[in-house]
Amino acid sequence: MHSWPAHRGAMSTGMRTHPSIALGVPEVLLPKPSVDLHRWAVIACDQYTSEPEYWERVAAIVGDAPSTLHVTYPEVFLAEPNPEVRIARIRETMRSYLDAGLFVERTGFVYLERAVGKHVRRGLMACLDLEQYDFSKGSTSPIRATEGTILDRIPPRVKIREGASIELPHIMVLLDDPGDTVIGPLRALRERSAPLYDVELMLGSGHVRGHLVDDPALEAGVVRAIEALASPAEFARKCAVPEGTPVLLHAMGDGNHSLATAKTIWETAKKNGASMDSRLRWALVELVNLHDEALVFEPIHRVLFEEKRPLVAALREGFGERCTVTPAADFAAMRGRVDAQSRESHTFGVVSASGCAVVEIAAPTATLAVGTLQAFLDEHMRTGGASELDYVHGDEAVRTLGSKHGNIGIYLPGMRKEDLFRTVVLDGALPRKTFSMGEAYEKRFYLEGRRLSGA
Repeated sequence: MHSWPAHRGAMSTGMRTHPSIALGVPEVLLPKPSVDLHRWAVIACDQYTSEPEYWERVAAIVGDAPSTLHVTYPEVFLAEPNPEVRIARIRETMRSYLDAGLFVERTGFVYLERAVGKHVRRGLMACLDLEQYDFSKGSTSPIRATEGTILDRIPPRVKIREGASIELPHIMVLLDDPGDTVIGPLRALRERSAPLYDVELMLGSGHVRGHLVDDPALEAGVVRAIEALASPAEFARKCAVPEGTPVLLHAMGDGNHSLATAKTIWETAKKNGASMDSRLRWALVELVNLHDEALVFEPIHRVLFEEKRPLVAALREGFGERCTVTPAADFAAMRGRVDAQSRESHTFGVVSASGCAVVEIAAPTATLAVGTLQAFLDEHMRTGGASELDYVHGDEAVRTLGSKHGNIGIYLPGMRKEDLFRTVVLDGALPRKTFSMGEAYEKRFYLEGRRLSGA
C-alpha cells in the first residue's frame, strides 16, 4: 500500500500544505487589471494540433498584447526547425512579464465557473504534491494517471518547462465526489465576493469566472471534504473494491503529460539537491468533480495521414475472420452503429475520401474498443502504415480530416465516466488517448499562473 508522507510543515514560500491529501493552497499569479484577459487567455497547447489555421486566428487576435500565447508552445509547431529558438523566446518573455510587474499574486484556492453553451463546469485551482504522483504502469499512488503515458512525449516538454520561471497549467484532475462536498459549498462565492477574473474566451469557447477562496472557513471545508474522500474505508465502499485497496484520490483528466513533465523535473531537481520545500515539488491544477453535470467524456478519435498501406486491408489481415467491415451510407449512419455497439465485440468507424464504413472486431481481448484499436495502430505505424498518426477531438475534425485524399479517420465510441475510478483501480491505466473531457473548444485555457523560481 502506498505510504503517505508525514506532515512537513509549510513550504519556505509560505504556501499552506496538507500532505496527507497531497494538497497545497496555491500562490496564484494573475495579470494586473490593465491586461486584456480576452487576449491573455489561450486554449491548451495540445489542441488543434492538425489545424494550424486555428492558431493563425489566435495569433491575429492576440497581436503583440501580453498573452499566454507568447509563453506556451502550441504543439502544432513542435515539428518546426530550431524549436530551441521558440523555447528561448518563451523563457525570455516569462522573465520580462515578471520584471515588468505584469502579475498580481494572491494566496488561496480559486473557485471557477466555465460556461460553454448551456453548461457550467465548476472547478477549483489548487496545488498537488508531485511526491505523491506516479505515472508508471501499475501505480498505486494517491495521484494517478488514468491513461497510458507516452514516455517519448515527455522529453520535449521537459525542454520547454525546464528553466521556466512560471507555470501556466492546462491540467485538470478529477475527484470522485458524488455528494459534491468539495466544490459545491463554494458556489456561494458567486454572490458573496467580486470575481478575480471574468472573461469571454476567444473563438467561441465560452466564458470563465474565478473567485478567490479567502474565507478560512471555506478553505478548511475544502480540506475536510477531501480528507473524507481519502478515507480508505469510504473509498473501498464507493468503488466497490476490496478493503485495503490503495486510494485513488486525484485522477488525471486532462494534461497528463504536462503533470508527468512536472514530475520528471521535480525528480531531477531532487537528485541535484533541491529542498523538499522547493516550488518544483508542487504543480498548479484545476480540480473538477467527476460527477459535475457539465463534465462530459468524449472519445478521442484518430487520423492517419498519407496512408502507405491501406488501413482496412491491414485490419482484415491482422484480425482475420474476427474482422468484419460494413459500408455505411454516411457519417451519421456510421456513428450511430458505433455508438450502439454491444459488449461482445468492439466496433469503430472509418472515414476516407471514398466514404464511411463500420469495423467490428469479434472476441476482443482488450476491455475497451480503443484498447483493441491502439495496440493494432502502434504496430501499423511502427511498420510504416502511414506518415503520421494524430489524435483529434470532435466529430467534425475526424470527418473533415479523414475524408481528405490520402488520409483515413477512425471514429471511436466513448466510455461512461462513472466507470473511470473503478476501472483504473482494477485494470490500471486505460489505453492512451481513451477519452477527452469535452470537445476541443471546451478545453482549459491558460489563465492562472504560479511562480516556479525567484523570490
